[in-house]
Amino acid sequence: MSTATEAAKTNSLKRRVLVVATALLLPLLVLALFEGGLRIAGAGFSTSLLVPCTVKGSPAFCYNLFFATPYFPAGMVQTPRLYSIPAIKSPNTVRIFVLGESAAMGDPDSAYGFSRYLEVMLRQRYPALKFEVVNTGSVAINSHVVLRISEGLAEQKPDVFIIYSGNNEVVGPYGPGTMLTSAGMSMPIVRASIFLRSTRIGQLVTRLGTKKLEWHGMEMFLDQQVPASSPLMRQAYANYERNLRETIAVGESAGAKVIVSTVATNLKDCAPFASMHRKSLSPEDLQRWNALVQEGSQLDATNSTAGALQAYQAASAIDGEYAELEFRIARAYWKLGNYKAARDHYSRARDLDTLRFRADSAINAINRSVASSSLNVALVDAEKLLSDAEPDGIIGSDQIYEHVHMTSQGNYLMARAMLAQIEPGLPSSAASPSNEIPSEADCERALALTGYDRARLANEMFGRLQKAPFTNQWNHSEQLFRYAWGTQPPTENPNDTVAQYQWAIARNPEDAMLHLRFGSFLFLYNRTAAAEQMAMAQPWDGYPIFLPDGTQVR
Repeated sequence: MSTATEAAKTNSLKRRVLVVATALLLPLLVLALFEGGLRIAGAGFSTSLLVPCTVKGSPAFCYNLFFATPYFPAGMVQTPRLYSIPAIKSPNTVRIFVLGESAAMGDPDSAYGFSRYLEVMLRQRYPALKFEVVNTGSVAINSHVVLRISEGLAEQKPDVFIIYSGNNEVVGPYGPGTMLTSAGMSMPIVRASIFLRSTRIGQLVTRLGTKKLEWHGMEMFLDQQVPASSPLMRQAYANYERNLRETIAVGESAGAKVIVSTVATNLKDCAPFASMHRKSLSPEDLQRWNALVQEGSQLDATNSTAGALQAYQAASAIDGEYAELEFRIARAYWKLGNYKAARDHYSRARDLDTLRFRADSAINAINRSVASSSLNVALVDAEKLLSDAEPDGIIGSDQIYEHVHMTSQGNYLMARAMLAQIEPGLPSSAASPSNEIPSEADCERALALTGYDRARLANEMFGRLQKAPFTNQWNHSEQLFRYAWGTQPPTENPNDTVAQYQWAIARNPEDAMLHLRFGSFLFLYNRTAAAEQMAMAQPWDGYPIFLPDGTQVR
């Protein structure tokens, strides 16, 4: 072949490469210029976790109200209890970040989440140290968001990362049962989507092309059923494990001790939200299945528990994938005193629940496995911890209000377990603890969990249980009855309530949450005094202050 021919071929190849490169790079360049133009013009907003702010005149970093926009439709963005972090970490300060969803946040009221109990314990045990326990938990998020939160916290000199996560892997952003974003995607596509939705171009497209929606809680997900046998679950588990490992790596790289917890869920008193029959069930088998379940139900109603169990087991032999049937079998075993078998079937009922609002066995297995695979990661087994606190070894409503949110007792036990993992790593200046671990009653006194607040929480839970999907549960009437007693007006004298708040505030006057809750209480009696307390709870300078009725007072 002649030299001229070879040169022609080489030049032709170069031209093709140049054409392909231009075709690929030119659109990217145009998009980059457009993105830069939007930023220069001030369009859109940053989606970083933290933004500079001032708190009581001092520099700080505050939660960015736009952070969660890539994960929620317009009008449905969920935020945590607003928090700030001092820009300068003072000496002898221990910074603890709690990461997770609504259960980590402390729902139904973050004022009484396990992070708050933990802070009281640490403060009373080690008065020579200052503790900044920052709870970043938020409603409806999952590990895709938790990872980004950890990245945003990495530069804030963390000492401890506590990860309590896993309930929303299916229904949260990018899960197979979500209605918040596209669902059930592989990790590269998920991360590309998050990146694009974080850009100014993505924000513009979202704003122009998305109808504004309203948040309606769990009832929005009624049509998002995902059976345990769905292939999409494998993707959800794989995504969760990868996100968890990377979140841990972020914490370790930042120099923080990382604590991973399993997730405790209500097994005994929370029937499945939805059930599905196996796909291959024939009409004849379904008819026999229904007859056996009806027979079991009639026997159950007459306290013929052993006979009911036999009928249920016969139905299960026809179709063992129906979550509610597993719950009925578990209840029968429990009535017969076979608590081990009952717990196994309660767990299986949760795992088969097709409205997947609770972390299942596979999620907790990942939590345990990932934590144990690193020598530098501590495991708190919340599932075992709360199970062991029950006489029958099965988590119920004493520890979990409805399905995943811990009661005061559950939060106290969690805080003690976290304390045991944190104490060995405290600075040497802490020396030995100065006091015994506060009791649950001592912690609740310091948190001002008053009779008024207990009644308020009971009313909150009673109201939730009267909405779907709770209304669809087999034991719904039992759940309502359990909380009905607390919906009565508190018998506590208002002056006693005031005294409890004042006592707690006098011992920790910088606690914004105490002022916020005190202000909410005072609103019933004295709007001026309520506004004063709300002002003391202001998350950062310049942030508007609202009374409980929505009135802006500053």
